[in-house]
Amino acid sequence: MTEWLPGGSPGEAAVVSELLPGGWLRVCVPLPYSLRFVNSYLVPEPEGDWTVIDPGLNTEESRALWLAELDKLGIRQGALRRVLLTHQHPDHYGLAGWFQQQYACSVWMTEKAHRYAKRMWGAGSRFPLELAEWFGRHGMPAELLAQLEPHLQSFRERVEPQPEVSYLTAGSCMELGGESWSLIDAPGHAGGALCFYSESSRSIVVGDQVLLRITPNISLVPGPEEDANPLQSYLTSLRELSSYVTERVYPGHREPFTDLAGRAREITAHHERRLEHLRGLLQQRDAASAFELCELEFGSHLRRNIHNLRFAMSETLAHLAYLEYEGEAEQRDEGGFVRFRAVTAGDPVRGGE
Repeated sequence: MTEWLPGGSPGEAAVVSELLPGGWLRVCVPLPYSLRFVNSYLVPEPEGDWTVIDPGLNTEESRALWLAELDKLGIRQGALRRVLLTHQHPDHYGLAGWFQQQYACSVWMTEKAHRYAKRMWGAGSRFPLELAEWFGRHGMPAELLAQLEPHLQSFRERVEPQPEVSYLTAGSCMELGGESWSLIDAPGHAGGALCFYSESSRSIVVGDQVLLRITPNISLVPGPEEDANPLQSYLTSLRELSSYVTERVYPGHREPFTDLAGRAREITAHHERRLEHLRGLLQQRDAASAFELCELEFGSHLRRNIHNLRFAMSETLAHLAYLEYEGEAEQRDEGGFVRFRAVTAGDPVRGGE
């Protein structure tokens, strides 16, 4: 059973819900962004209650959709056991607290993911100011920096109320839908992210770690507790995930698919091309800021979209960090601003910031 909105087409969402093997339901929760929707999964439990995976962003439209879907299934308070979160990004995490209030259910994620969520949206968060200061040092112009804080603050209402959280642990197992699932550490896209794998059904819930036709954003984030080389962590994760035998891959965006290893190879090749292009950009100039390189990589048109520019800037910095760790680039402080240059054979390599 698949329920479509008028004008919908498979894979590009206007699908509302789709029945999957094992009685799972894929619920496509709308987003006010170019991705258009996030995949949430409603999983029947043997005891008669339900689990929700990644409920979506807290908007009026999303709440109305969920109320309608749950009403059709007769799910009331007490019939929803828990919310499981693959990671803490607002389009996955945002409705967790609302579900907890409405249905008196528990909410589960990793401690690391929860720590980042609190850093982003907790009381007294300084993250918008910290990010603006960091991007400024990396060359972003003042008129764009001024847009960052209101942009990031706009997410707060879309993640409130925030939930009381219990913790999942990578490397452990959990029961879900009558099967045992391994919890796999999935770094790179989001610190503390998890994939869930069932050997018995050869199914895997990948969140945003592996997506069809689009590549997950890989961001370098300022802070001593954050991953200093997220692209390396991500590529390592893709190699690990490629070892799992899969027949069903349930992603956070776009449609489910089957060939996890094949798609992981495609994404790895994409990043190898991006790194090669960045090497060329560095070799063509004496030095450049991350913002200059970002615009050469992604285009100056992103100045009109601070949401996408933030992702592009953070991903450029992640690729630069990878090249630094490989000894192919270095950064230098020039009057309080950071500039990058290529490292050639025989050059002494300076430490990164």
